[in-house]
Amino acid sequence: MGDFNQSVILDAVRRSSEGLSRVELVELIGLSPQAVSNITRRLLSEELIVEAGKSGSGPGKPRTILRINPSGRYAVGVHLDPALMTVVLMDLMGVVLHRRVRDTPLGTEPGQIIDAIAGEVRALLAESSVDQTRIEGIGVAPPGPIDQPAGAVVDPPLLMGWHRVPLRDALAEATEMPVFVEKDVTAAAVAEIWGGGHGSTQSFVFVYIGTGIGSGIVVDGEVLRGTSGNAGEIGHIVTDPNGPECACGMRGCIAVTCDPQSLVREAERAGVLSTERHRSGDVADGLVRLCAAAEAGDRIACDIITTAAVRTARAVSVLANVLDVDRVVFGGPFWAPLANRYLEVVPSSLLDFRAARSIHPVEVVSTGIGDDVAAVGAACLMLERTLGPRAERLMLAR
Repeated sequence: MGDFNQSVILDAVRRSSEGLSRVELVELIGLSPQAVSNITRRLLSEELIVEAGKSGSGPGKPRTILRINPSGRYAVGVHLDPALMTVVLMDLMGVVLHRRVRDTPLGTEPGQIIDAIAGEVRALLAESSVDQTRIEGIGVAPPGPIDQPAGAVVDPPLLMGWHRVPLRDALAEATEMPVFVEKDVTAAAVAEIWGGGHGSTQSFVFVYIGTGIGSGIVVDGEVLRGTSGNAGEIGHIVTDPNGPECACGMRGCIAVTCDPQSLVREAERAGVLSTERHRSGDVADGLVRLCAAAEAGDRIACDIITTAAVRTARAVSVLANVLDVDRVVFGGPFWAPLANRYLEVVPSSLLDFRAARSIHPVEVVSTGIGDDVAAVGAACLMLERTLGPRAERLMLAR
């Protein structure tokens, strides 16, 4: 309970742009003045917060304002995409201090890619001047599915040969740092909680558009991970019963109708794009050119993007109906070129499919984090694991 209360106070101070006094913390959280005083004294001694001047112009003693110490802790975040590898160093306020991006090594040999990740982490830390004893560890966000308790990656569709790869343990051995593995879409949702900038909404779906499409789910401020850490898999929701056949045996799944690679292939078949692509990274270029053609008025390109937006809205409506959220956030490395058209089409289409449309609206927005949302979320993971007010902190160990 003490650890949970400490994390609640730390989170409250972090979320306040102006800082909070001890009196305000008592009123906000409901703990006794003595408990708040003891906890804040401990946070000050650990240099997680700092005293930042006085507040109050009326009668009575001015109140001391407490704010987060950004340099109190740091974390490294890694996003492993089949096309690109992004590594960031983040401080306690969610500010990215250093960033490195490189192509994911060609081929599918896990050891080669893990060595590349470790090399990028070492290079990132060498570029920084931070106190490395204050680094909580490395959060890694690979594509799913994952076995989270084991820290393993299990047969992701676009990383062939990655069968139960022990990514957590292998990277911890290579870097001699604590490592936590989380699915990329869940990491993106964690980033949105920490720094998305969309007000106080506590329940939302994060639709992640990368090489594939997935979703992160947040209810009442808590990320839903599921038994194995794979909650939010939407790739096999059927959006077009007459669509192409999926590897799962059904037809028209979101994985073969809405992901960027499917859109580029459809544009190639329709003659909107050439077929000269050589690796998964070229999907990004193809998607950009497809969206540019749509913006320029190419009717076929417009139809491809609009149809994909409606299909995506249909899939998202399934989650919105089940979870009764009031916000849908889009993001990921392939989101930017699609954003304009999707933000025109998805809100109205989502309204058509929602059961509770007459009761409350669902806002559809872009993430405030940017293209690196999964890497930032991966860094947030380490801070959330050690500092965040998670419900599991209240559970007694067996």
